[in-house]
Amino acid sequence: MSSEELVTKVRAYVLSNFPVADPGAVTNEASLMDLGIVDSTGLLEVFEWLRDEFSIEVLDAEMVPDNFDAITSIAAYIARKTSAG
Repeated sequence: MSSEELVTKVRAYVLSNFPVADPGAVTNEASLMDLGIVDSTGLLEVFEWLRDEFSIEVLDAEMVPDNFDAITSIAAYIARKTSAG
């Protein structure tokens, strides 16, 4: 799956599973946590989705904002994890 396809897939997941008043205002680089879209409980939902959708188990050491703060960072994380396997 290309990086653009991953971004599209992650964006669709985020916008369909978390309440967003104006989806058009959410850029792919925006901090989902700073915007209040995803909180700590929401991150657990993202981790579960990654496991179910991509067979990715998120390690404790990987649970950092650099990997999950924005749509593009989640997509990049998926790319790294799926190409490493």
